Amino acid sequence: MTLTRRHLLTTAAAATLVRPAQAQALPRILCFGDSLTAGFGLGPTEGLVPQLSAWLADAGRPADLIDAGLSGDTTYGGRVRIELSMRRHRPDAVMVELGGNDMLRRWQPADAEANLDAILQTAGSGRRPLLLVGIHAPAGQPDWRRAWSGIWPRLAERHGALLLQDLYAPLAQVPATDRAPLLLRDGVHPSAQGVALIVRHLGPVAAQLVERAA
Repeated sequence: MTLTRRHLLTTAAAATLVRPAQAQALPRILCFGDSLTAGFGLGPTEGLVPQLSAWLADAGRPADLIDAGLSGDTTYGGRVRIELSMRRHRPDAVMVELGGNDMLRRWQPADAEANLDAILQTAGSGRRPLLLVGIHAPAGQPDWRRAWSGIWPRLAERHGALLLQDLYAPLAQVPATDRAPLLLRDGVHPSAQGVALIVRHLGPVAAQLVERAA
């Protein structure tokens, strides 16, 4: 066997070994949240995580999205479980979506901010990229709603995180009379159609997170 032929065979064999590793080297994104992340009431391909995964792939930013959504979870619950989730999944980046259940319970935004601050501190250790997903406060006292709106940009700046101020913004822009197909019967959680609208809103920021993780 000539040296040139041996070199070509060795190179080809090495390429065969490298390709599978390269194919699996997608950034691992932990999607940490509540029922909105978990896809409450939806089929296995209809929730936020699978639809966002498909959107990112179509946009040329494929990633391995890990669904760490827990229906009914609050910022306090997230604070309790974030460390275990990080140890278990070892993600390259983290998207945090919590706070809606705190609002429904009329909890104070200052308490939620302290919990989210701790979550982001743990999730962002080692300069891990972060995306904070906020949500608009439902009907309530104006001062209370303004206080909630203020925590998202403040936390994002403090932790150097990407920010989506309001996950439900595209649904809120639809007239109330036309909103029924976008929500489940409870009038709170998005339907598969509603999730698709949300994902088009979230996708570009999530793509930035994937880029930072990569």
